[in-house]
Amino acid sequence: MKNILVTGATGSFGKTFIAQVLATNPEVDRLVIYSRDELKQWELRQKYPSKIYPQLRFFLGDIRDRDRLRRALEGIDTVVHAAALKQVPAAEYNPMEFIKTNVLGSENLIEACLDSEVTRVVALSTDKAAAPINLYGATKLCSDKLFIAANNIKGARNLRFSVVRYGNVMGSRGSVIPFFLEKSKDGTLPITDTSMTRFNISLQDGVKMVIWSLTNSLGGEIFVPKIPSYRITDVAEAIGPSCKKTVIGIRPGEKIHEEMITASDSHSTIDLGSYYAILPSDGWVQRNYKESGININLVKSGFAYNSGTNPEFLSVEQLRSLIREHVDPSFQPV
Repeated sequence: MKNILVTGATGSFGKTFIAQVLATNPEVDRLVIYSRDELKQWELRQKYPSKIYPQLRFFLGDIRDRDRLRRALEGIDTVVHAAALKQVPAAEYNPMEFIKTNVLGSENLIEACLDSEVTRVVALSTDKAAAPINLYGATKLCSDKLFIAANNIKGARNLRFSVVRYGNVMGSRGSVIPFFLEKSKDGTLPITDTSMTRFNISLQDGVKMVIWSLTNSLGGEIFVPKIPSYRITDVAEAIGPSCKKTVIGIRPGEKIHEEMITASDSHSTIDLGSYYAILPSDGWVQRNYKESGININLVKSGFAYNSGTNPEFLSVEQLRSLIREHVDPSFQPV
């Protein structure tokens, strides 16, 4: 990874990715921050002044603009695709905007990568892309399919497309923990459903997984981490044990439990130790793994990876510790 471009680089993931790359990969020649938000780019410039970080480049642009992507990809060898519209209720109300960004924008990036010297592409997905019931999840499933299928049309290029799919990121914008931390100041926590569960991953672990995927992917995989779940009621107890808990009902397009691997995918899912990998069903990636000497340990038929049936759940105390570590060091339950 000498020349890297990150789409949506001013978001939660992008900022953590930038910090980790700068800290652990001093050999990087160029790290391009590609996003459409000039204010967030300006804020990053203040944190990373060019005199100290000459390898950083700030490129204003939208993934809906294929020509702009082509320009930004000149001289780039590695791409991390993190740009997306993500809010479930907003997707239900503005479906075409999500399609234009999450689906057509992904296709623009794929075409631009095929027209450049890029060799590795990893796209970020979401648990909501597995058996989606909301439009956001459906657009991310389409995006996943586009990136995996791009391996079919790369020809003789030294180019690999892969996907990383993981659950809710602890402390990311719009997620439940920052929301509960703010609401706890009012003494009331709104709970959608007392049965609700979610997967949990830290931004640091998400970035670590993406970097691992860039190094180890053979192309065509959807990588899924082995991570714990939490109960929404335990999050509420961890943050506001003395707060009133009010059940308000689930939002449109929301699931009680999230799923990252469906039973239908079990016949093509392998266990890689710290991660699972969903492989294309046509068998060409499986052959690549065998030719590379990598053992293919298929999961059991009918296996599903669901936040409600996950064998590992975070306790209230573990949640409090993680909140202090990843969200707010001064956090105290109220």
